[in-house]
Amino acid sequence: MKKNLLIGAAFVISMVLTALQKPLNVASTNNGFFSEADSNKLYCPDDMEISLWAESPMFYNPTNIDVDARGRVWVTEAVNYRDFNNKPETRLNHEKGERVMILEDTDQDGKADKSTVFAEDKEMISPLGIAVVGNKVYVSAAPNLYVFTDENGDDKADKKEIFLTGFGGKDHDHSLHSGVMTPDGQFFFNVGNAGPHHVRDKAGFTLRSGSIYTGGTPYNKENHGNQFSDDGRVWVGGMALKIGKDGKGLKVLGHNFRNSYEVAMDSYGNMWQNDNDDQVIACRTSFLMENGNAGYFSSDGTRTWQADRRPNQDIFTASWHQEDPGVMPACDNTGAGSPTGFHVYEGDAFGEKYRGMLLSAEAGRNVIFNYFPTKKGAGFELNRNDLVSSQGLKSSEKYEWYEIGKDTRKWFRPSDVCASTDGSIFIADWYDPIVGGHAMHDKKGYGRIYRLTPKGKKLVTPKIDVSSIEGQIEALKNPAQNVRYLGFEALFLGGQKSIPVLKVLLSSENPFHRARAIWLLAQLGDEGKSFVENLLHSNDEDIRLVAFRALRGQNSVVFLCEKMASDQNSAIRREVAIALRDIPFENAEKTITKILQKYDGNDDWYLEAIGTAADRKEEQVYELAKTIFKNANDERLANIAWRLHPSTAIEDLKANVIHSSSEKSRSKSLTALAFIKDKKAVLTMIELSKSPKKDVSTQAVWWLNFRKTNEWADLMNWESISTEIVSSGMKKMLSLKEKLINKNTPEQEKITIAKEMAKDPDGGNILVDLKAGYQINDKIAKEISEIILNNPEQKVRILASQFFPRSGTPLKLDFINRMEGNVKKGEITFTTYCATCHKHGENGNEIGPDLTNIHKKFDKLSLLDAIINPSANMVFGFETYTIKTKQGKYYMGFLIGDNGKNLIIKDAAGEKHVVKVADILKKEKMEKSLMPDPTSMGLKEQELSDLSSYLLSFQ
Repeated sequence: MKKNLLIGAAFVISMVLTALQKPLNVASTNNGFFSEADSNKLYCPDDMEISLWAESPMFYNPTNIDVDARGRVWVTEAVNYRDFNNKPETRLNHEKGERVMILEDTDQDGKADKSTVFAEDKEMISPLGIAVVGNKVYVSAAPNLYVFTDENGDDKADKKEIFLTGFGGKDHDHSLHSGVMTPDGQFFFNVGNAGPHHVRDKAGFTLRSGSIYTGGTPYNKENHGNQFSDDGRVWVGGMALKIGKDGKGLKVLGHNFRNSYEVAMDSYGNMWQNDNDDQVIACRTSFLMENGNAGYFSSDGTRTWQADRRPNQDIFTASWHQEDPGVMPACDNTGAGSPTGFHVYEGDAFGEKYRGMLLSAEAGRNVIFNYFPTKKGAGFELNRNDLVSSQGLKSSEKYEWYEIGKDTRKWFRPSDVCASTDGSIFIADWYDPIVGGHAMHDKKGYGRIYRLTPKGKKLVTPKIDVSSIEGQIEALKNPAQNVRYLGFEALFLGGQKSIPVLKVLLSSENPFHRARAIWLLAQLGDEGKSFVENLLHSNDEDIRLVAFRALRGQNSVVFLCEKMASDQNSAIRREVAIALRDIPFENAEKTITKILQKYDGNDDWYLEAIGTAADRKEEQVYELAKTIFKNANDERLANIAWRLHPSTAIEDLKANVIHSSSEKSRSKSLTALAFIKDKKAVLTMIELSKSPKKDVSTQAVWWLNFRKTNEWADLMNWESISTEIVSSGMKKMLSLKEKLINKNTPEQEKITIAKEMAKDPDGGNILVDLKAGYQINDKIAKEISEIILNNPEQKVRILASQFFPRSGTPLKLDFINRMEGNVKKGEITFTTYCATCHKHGENGNEIGPDLTNIHKKFDKLSLLDAIINPSANMVFGFETYTIKTKQGKYYMGFLIGDNGKNLIIKDAAGEKHVVKVADILKKEKMEKSLMPDPTSMGLKEQELSDLSSYLLSFQ
């Protein structure tokens, strides 16, 4: 669900509110759920006001909302959420299944007074999306995208159909999400990475997308990357998709998301998204370029970012593979959080300054972000503000309520945001103390919907009447996206009769109205198309952009691209490049030449568009680029070589590594070599590993060790190539290990060996692995327990406490929660016991999740629960596996890569081990987290209270 995008790892950072914001009390009515004393205070800009429009019991647990032509709010509920984790007998339960609700303000007093059950269905499990299009209601509930039809207008579903099926993620928040009608009249929706997704459209095309990700629900057990769709392409993880209303023409518009909860499309056709990470500092808001690879997994989906993370890469860069060719720029790093609904506001009710703002619901941070995109080259720059928040104004002072477990001010969990027909903004709030862990702590399923309006201005719900052409134009201009489709459809059916009024709409003060008219005119026969073709010469670059996009599906793509390839606007040339993806080189050469000639060497979006144009013709495009950028030292050519990385560029890349004076340029060329699946590239990398330049040799050795486990695995006989150096000390410990596990070694000698190993950092790590793999019996473990728990290496001591535990007594969570903690003492406890695996600020390591901003996700009670019961909610990517090979070797750690041939295990010391799948005798997922419980570490109640106070303190 939307509220669970933080499954165990994405944590919340400090709040920032604009100086114009002010507090507003929003009191709940006494409905049997909460009293007036529990009401929240929300903050919004001075020129806005917010009110509670509806709340439970009119509906429960809102996951997604939409607005119909009458201004009513439709809600999908998730009451029977995660039955496998939230038992029905312990919380609210709908025995007849999940519901779709209609909420209405019949007397127009600014508060809903009527609630209607539109649909209630047991097959509709945890629905995450709703789109109301006339009398048809699209509901996303994996594995199906349903269409409910109200045939007689009584606000009850009369017919249920499966529009599309085959989506992964049943009863999972990383699954099928919401949809909207696009400005060209198609259906646009998105899906998370809980695959595999095997979806066949009504024309017979089958889309396949997968990744290494499994888990989250008992139903999500099998998934893998490197799956080919009928278009011959490998799509990965979450995707943005478009399809005709007839169910044909399914098309991928972007992929490799983690769980982008809602991708929004504005009236220009630009796509916008937020997405969450599985760490603590890497959520993002992005412009989504068509065909964009968002970069969460490896390009084939077989490896996590943890497996691909390169030395010295920060987490945000690694999380989204930002230094890999073929990955789109990440835009705004929103830090930790739990992003949910997304909307582009195109209405006029709040005035021109708010027109076009992006709205991003952030459940983990208790806030609605807004952005006003700024054009930058072929892309955009996004500067974030807070629009609505429950957390108060920005302050350097400590928010003490973070440590109060029952403080409901943190329970504002916005799950969705959208515009209404009157221009107001509705915000759905899944009111709950937590985000994450597949759980609900509010057992009553409480929910709220707020209404944001201009201050002092009464908005009136318009009457949408598409029986007249004037009414159709007014519908097309409406702020509610699916409502304006009603105008689009009626005007389209009107044919050429609609052209005159659409031409008049091109004079609208609102630029989004003008864009909508252009999309429709391009579909109204030769006259409309001819008119739009003339707009390609407009002085307004936005008009030219929309005209090109609208005509792209109506005209000869090659002719259209040739015409616009020299446009002075880089965003239009970006669109030309995108349109060339499936055009053969011989037909596209002239246009690609123009596109290349305009590349300035600094625009990452433009470079990515060049990569799209060169798809499946990289060699020819690279050779063409060499004729344009004749200087071998031209950075523009080096960038293109990096992005396209064809095998024909190997010698040029090698030369740049050898001769370039820029370490950054050398690094990019080495990266490009590493992405070429060719034996010559391997041999070149081996040669460069002997470079006298340390930065070159170090990176080359790393790439060789990394690539031999995946793309280069079958290109060489790696047994004969030594790329790793083993210290003499490690060699000694490995030799002792072989004696220790040899069944012929006497018991007393094994104890002696184990004691020697327990004193050594490398030996201690080996012993931990052996104990986890049941290769050390309890007698030996007892004999060496005190020695290994005093190992000179801190990470050995911490991990050993999990498998060589000291005696201890149970810790009472509620008692510790009431204790007063000492921040300074807590820092000492963290440094002593936690810093081996976790970071907090600059303190610690990055083996486990970063805890720097954990104070923004957990209150004290929840944090203590996570510390004392570390195995209760393990983070994806940090589940522990033990592997036994046919040769008798044992490995224990995090599974971070699996391409079907090799597994990559990251052990407790942070080292990576590659295991051939064919050699695996047994692979077992451990029930317990690698994080030891505090009892085994000897921590006392006061120390835990101090620790939690330190982690919850501001930095």
